[in-house]
Amino acid sequence: MKKHQVLIDPSKCTGCGLCVKTCVAHNIELENKKAKTLLKNCLMCGQCTAVCPGKAVTISGYDAEEIKEKIETSLKPQEVLDVIRFRRSIRQFKEKNIPYEVINQILEAGRYTHTAKNMQDVSFVVLDKEKDKIEQLAVRLFKKYKPFADIFSPMARHYTIDSHFFFFKAPIVIVILSKNKTNGILAAQNMEYVAEANGLGVLFSGYFTMAANTSFKIKKALKIPKGKHAAMTLVLGYPDVRFLRTVQREPLDVKFL
Repeated sequence: MKKHQVLIDPSKCTGCGLCVKTCVAHNIELENKKAKTLLKNCLMCGQCTAVCPGKAVTISGYDAEEIKEKIETSLKPQEVLDVIRFRRSIRQFKEKNIPYEVINQILEAGRYTHTAKNMQDVSFVVLDKEKDKIEQLAVRLFKKYKPFADIFSPMARHYTIDSHFFFFKAPIVIVILSKNKTNGILAAQNMEYVAEANGLGVLFSGYFTMAANTSFKIKKALKIPKGKHAAMTLVLGYPDVRFLRTVQREPLDVKFL
């Protein structure tokens, strides 16, 4: 990862103070009606660059420039709520490939997800050509431990661990890696929304995530770097099943204090 530094161009700074008010790290102050940084090290969250009307504040070390908001965007609350209400885990997929453009959009959603302390520690492994081979590593692992699971779980006895136990013949699987598990889970949620907006079905595979973090062979096959682990696995494809009704849930359990 490249080194970054907050840079302030005094010739462009109007002294409005917006960057000072917005800086989460309290690392910017006004001096003689010009903004300046106090320390070289900060979160590099980029909020100061986003609010500066004169583009006086920049962060070095990035290949791509910031995207300027063309129109004020807002989500329609009822539509978002309906997406969540009708969301189902998909385990039946059509034999249809996912266009690269769609996969890239899903990955972009993960890349742009906010992370704790702006760690930007989330990375991705897209399983395509090696998908079946890596799935079989997980299948062999679970078959080995299934007899023990059967002893303690009546439900486990009804499971048949076949060659497609984890990915259900889906065309693409994305394993989300991170140092901080919460960051990876947040990325997975955003990626799911973009996937479903493109007409895809999604399965959050906790079983494969568990296998990836347990098996040295799977870790090696996924090339998981030291310090990271699998936070979540997204199984993606065009659904071959249609759910006509929302999920059922227990009554809302909430306290207002």
